[in-house]
Amino acid sequence: MHYDDRLGTVLRLRADGPAVRRIQYRQLLDLLGTLPSEARGDQVDCAFTRLADLAATIPPEERAGMIRDRGLRLRSTRLVANLAGDDSLVAQAALDRAELGEDEWLDLVPALPIAARGHVRRRRDLSLAVEAQLARLGIRDRGLPPARSAVADAPAHRAANHIDTLIESAPPAAPSAAPDQGIGAIVRKIEAYRKARQVVDHVPANTDAPRLPLDEDHLFEAPAQVRAFDFATDAAGRVVWADPGSAPMMIGRALGALDERAHGPLREALRGRQPLRALGLTLEGAPAIAGHWQVDAAPWFDPLTGRHLGWRGRMRRPTETRAEAPAAPRQRPDSQADRIRQMLHELRTPVNAIQGFAEVIQQQLFGPTPHEYRALAATIAGDAARMLAAFEELERLAKLESGAVEIEAGQTDLAAAVEATVAQLAAHTRQRGSGFAVKIAAAPLAVPLARIEVERLVWRLLATLAGVSGPGEVLRLKLQRRNANIRLDVALPAILAVRDEKALFETSAGAVPQVIAAGVFGVGFALRLVAAEASAAGGRLVHKGDRLRLILPGLTATADPHSDSDTAATDEASAPAA
Repeated sequence: MHYDDRLGTVLRLRADGPAVRRIQYRQLLDLLGTLPSEARGDQVDCAFTRLADLAATIPPEERAGMIRDRGLRLRSTRLVANLAGDDSLVAQAALDRAELGEDEWLDLVPALPIAARGHVRRRRDLSLAVEAQLARLGIRDRGLPPARSAVADAPAHRAANHIDTLIESAPPAAPSAAPDQGIGAIVRKIEAYRKARQVVDHVPANTDAPRLPLDEDHLFEAPAQVRAFDFATDAAGRVVWADPGSAPMMIGRALGALDERAHGPLREALRGRQPLRALGLTLEGAPAIAGHWQVDAAPWFDPLTGRHLGWRGRMRRPTETRAEAPAAPRQRPDSQADRIRQMLHELRTPVNAIQGFAEVIQQQLFGPTPHEYRALAATIAGDAARMLAAFEELERLAKLESGAVEIEAGQTDLAAAVEATVAQLAAHTRQRGSGFAVKIAAAPLAVPLARIEVERLVWRLLATLAGVSGPGEVLRLKLQRRNANIRLDVALPAILAVRDEKALFETSAGAVPQVIAAGVFGVGFALRLVAAEASAAGGRLVHKGDRLRLILPGLTATADPHSDSDTAATDEASAPAA
């Protein structure tokens, strides 16, 4: 456990001299700036009171300089609001250095003074929601800051000279009685450039404000017909951003309104917040964008809250997609296995979270916990682990039956895997007098599967049968090669031998008592999963009356090369005698 007492340590220090007061003010800025906005308490209130007392003894210029320090982390909404009510220099520095999220700005802006809101409006990293809130509050202008003194004329004059070098085609500014320097000169030169620069007709200007010539020619030279453009929408599906060439014609359009059918695929995908894949729509309006389009977009979400924020994607002309992109494979309709896999994916996340919190409580990571709660947490963690194991079995069966996954290839001796599994199960079956009577052919019985796949399949089959066998019941097991296949015959326990094939593979968890559980969903599901694994490996699991037969493709054993044997014999004959 770590206890952060830095704030209390700073408050216990006495600020006697000017240097100490400045140091303490800087320390409080750093500590309060990194506190969570919801942090409360007597110590925090005392820290804000001390900060105000120290501010009264330090000039505003020095306080603003401390706030503008790049090492300061200003992430507390409460501290930013406190500094915004201070001197204008301090307020401007605090609002420039604030590192707040969209929700924090939305909460802070209405509580700021009007002058402070103007400082916020000058930031260029605000989200659309914050800018809309400022607009509703009447803070709209983003003009150049007023000149404070004649000292500012020198850098303004240098900026004017720089603009002169950029604007080669602009006519000289109209003569004026005022000297050709300062902010007025910049405004006049920009206005002259705007009049000289002719923007193409089909990209109308949204405002009469002059534009700086900052190598933005590509924004004005839009083609006669747009072939593709990127876009972004809000949560309602309304376009809020697009490429510059198409932005004036697309911003404000709702994607759902572009689908002619009330229950078309585009509207259904928007309602379900699903990805948009090759969905067609028709745009009306300017010739540059009018016609048929194909939209591909993905939903995006807030990484902290998970709230849906909208879609980001691209629109293309269908003819362009067919000419450039290869033909996409035909999409299969979602099968029941695909829906099961999607459902398991959605269930696994909350179960993982429950298991994690239960383990935190059980291990006392957040502090001492009563033993009763630790026992409950351990039970919850165990239940969550069993649920995750069940999800894994369901997902594996769904993937195997739908062909979405393949068995890993390799080379493994099936006889060795069977012997190891029987020996492992003997620790449980020996006490009950049950188990397996094994008969294995002498020849190597290799199968073209990875070792982990073979061990998993053999364990699932034999552990399921051993778990339901009665006391004193020994099951015959025979493993042999037949032609190109390897065949494993194992007798069924008496409780399963009376069942037909349909009842044997029926999923009914808990219907048959099991001493050893090889799966969460019972005997029928475990055998069905074995059959699916065998089928994916190129074999099959067959019900033969009172026994099960597992058939897997075999690998032909390679004989020792005679050349190596002859060479070894020659080397041995030519070796000198000891």
